[in-house]
Amino acid sequence: MKPPGHQYVKTARKRTASSSRWLERQLNDPYVRRAKAEGYRSRAAYKLLELDERFALLKGARRVIDLGIAPGGWSQVVRKLVPGAAVVGIDLLPVDPIDGVTILEMDFLSDAAPARLIEALGGAADLVLSDMAANTVGHPQTDHLRTMALVEAAAQFAGEVLRPGGAFVAKVLAGGADHGLVAELKRMFASVKHAKPPASRKGSSEWYVIAQGFKDQNERR
Repeated sequence: MKPPGHQYVKTARKRTASSSRWLERQLNDPYVRRAKAEGYRSRAAYKLLELDERFALLKGARRVIDLGIAPGGWSQVVRKLVPGAAVVGIDLLPVDPIDGVTILEMDFLSDAAPARLIEALGGAADLVLSDMAANTVGHPQTDHLRTMALVEAAAQFAGEVLRPGGAFVAKVLAGGADHGLVAELKRMFASVKHAKPPASRKGSSEWYVIAQGFKDQNERR
């Protein structure tokens, strides 16, 4: 039974049934409505807000990298909670400008991307955020492998750019990060946990891995 005030969407001539269901879900999503009211570009902003509330990710953050920045909700959160932070984002998709954020329109997996990000940031990062996910093909195992390849690349990059004590957050799929990646993250960070923020849709397979307390080389021995 639909709640009072639920908005229904009829299938138009050029709209498929699946796109109608997506539109209906958007219209009735409280996070979507809240994002519009509060000026965030996407409901995903609340995932970072909820993760920050639990893990204090942005406390003391002065340099932040946002991998997979489009459409920009996470960087908006960083700028709102830490107005003085330097933020650099990267995405294949074009992203409208955000005050105080440097945006690179390029493939994070390209050979040139890490150096461009580091140059734009101007120093070691306090926090590396990754909301990247590979385009799904409908085959769960393939989708998982493609997304985990992005997570592993992001984790490797975090290991190159983070200052000691820094943090890394990345989107993974159901089941969390692979055992090998978790082991590597535990070698690199003092704390590694998984979390599913309330803003993640109940039917979504996404989780986030949160690694905090980046160790210097001597601590990893």
